[in-house]
Amino acid sequence: MSEAGADPVDRMSGFESLMWELERDPQLTSAFANLTIFDRPPDRQTFRDRMERATFEVPRLRQRVVTGINPLDRPRWVEDPDFDIDHHLRWTHLGPGAGIEDLYELAATLSGQPFDRQRPLWEFVTIEGLPDGRAAMLQRLHHTITDGEGGIRLSVQFLDFERHPTPRPERPRRAERPRPAASAEEPEPQGRSWWDQLGELPQRGSELTAMARSTFRQVRVGQRRSPLWTERSLTRWFGTTVLSLDDVRRAAHHLGGSVNDLFIAGAVDAAGEVHRAAGAPVDELRVSMPVSTRHDRSAGGNAFSPTQMLAPTGPMSVVERFEALHDILSKIKEERAIVALEGAANAASILPSAAIVRTGQHLAGAVDFVCSNVRAAPFDLFIGGAFMEANYPIGPLAGTAFNLTTMSYRGWLFLGLTVDLAAVTDPDGLLEQLDRSYDALLAAGGIRTRARPERA
Repeated sequence: MSEAGADPVDRMSGFESLMWELERDPQLTSAFANLTIFDRPPDRQTFRDRMERATFEVPRLRQRVVTGINPLDRPRWVEDPDFDIDHHLRWTHLGPGAGIEDLYELAATLSGQPFDRQRPLWEFVTIEGLPDGRAAMLQRLHHTITDGEGGIRLSVQFLDFERHPTPRPERPRRAERPRPAASAEEPEPQGRSWWDQLGELPQRGSELTAMARSTFRQVRVGQRRSPLWTERSLTRWFGTTVLSLDDVRRAAHHLGGSVNDLFIAGAVDAAGEVHRAAGAPVDELRVSMPVSTRHDRSAGGNAFSPTQMLAPTGPMSVVERFEALHDILSKIKEERAIVALEGAANAASILPSAAIVRTGQHLAGAVDFVCSNVRAAPFDLFIGGAFMEANYPIGPLAGTAFNLTTMSYRGWLFLGLTVDLAAVTDPDGLLEQLDRSYDALLAAGGIRTRARPERA
C-alpha cells in the first residue's frame, strides 16, 4: 500500500499501465504462469487457508483495477468489495489414462485465457490425475500485479520448507481502508489536476527523448527478421526440458561467460538451425529479453526492463555464437534504456488507448522471440504437504513466435517453451533442436554427458 506521506491512491506505475492498455489486443497480453509438478496433490484446506492469509499479506491479491474519467491519470488498484478466495482457487482432474502431454495441453489452454478485468488478476488451478498419484498446479498472475522475480517472492506466503511444518503463528490482519465500490466511470479522488499534469509533459517528453536514443541502438524498430515465423494467432503449445544448473554453470565458466549467456546462446542457436533445416536461413533474429532491476525484497510491482537485441543466427560454431552473444549481452546491461524505462513509460502512458495499442503492435512486430531467466529456491519446497518436484515457467508471447523461459530450482534449470502454433508449426521439432543445441554447448564447455533429474 502507499507509504506515509505519499499519494494515498494506489496507482499503477507508468509501465504497468502500458501493459494494462496493451491487453486490449489479446495477442499482447502480459499474463504469465508457472506449472508446478507435485509428488501428490496438495491438501486443499491447508492450501486454501494459506492463500487466504496471503491475500492479506499481499493486498494486491485482493484488489482489482479501475480507471477514471481523467485520461492523464493512470489506472489504480482498489479493494474488491466482492472478493472471494474460491473464485481464484480451482481444482480439476485430467481424467483416466491422462499423461504429461495432456497436462501440457491443458496448461497451454488455461494460460492463454484472459482474466476477468473486474476481479483481482490471478488464479491458481490444482490439476490432479497424473500418473503415480502425482499432481500439478498452474499459477497464473497478470504482469501488472508483479513480475517473475516478484512472483517468486510472493510465493513465500504459501510455500513450506518441509512436508509437515509447524503451523505458522497467526498474524493480525492489516486494517483495510474503507473504500467505496469503484466503477470504471467514477470520478477520480482529489489530487493533481489535469492542468498540473499537463505542466509535467515537457519534462516527461525530455525523459522519453533521452531513453529513445539508448533504445534506438538496441531496437532499430522494423519488421521481424524471420522469413519462417511470420503468422500470429491465439493458439498456444507448451513443452519443457531440463538442464543441470551445475553443468550449465561449469560449461559457461569454461567458455568465458555466465549461465544466462549459455541459456540465450542455446535458444539462438536452435532458432538458426530450425531456419536452415526449413530452407529459410537467416543471419539475425531479434530477441526480446527482460532484465531485472529489482533491488528490494518486495513481492508486488514490476522491476524489469524489456530489452531487445539482434542475435546472430548465421552459420558458426556454438563457441563462436556463445562468444558473440556474451559481448552483446554485456553491452545491453549498460544501456541507459534499462534505467530510464519508467520515465518514458510515464510519458507514453498518457497517450490515447488506441495509440498505445498501435505502438505495442508495431514494437511486437519487430520481435521474433522472447527469452527470460528467473531464479527460484535452491532447496526443496512444499505446498500443502506436497513436494514440488519441478517448476516450469510459462512466459507471455506478447506477439512473438515463442517464449523460452528458464527457472532455477533445486539445482536444475526448468525450461518452459510457449509457442504460437501459427508461427512455429512444428513445436516438437523446435524443442528437440533446443536440446541438441544445449547438448552441443555443454560439450563445448567440457560436459560430455548431460545430467537429467529422475522425474521432471
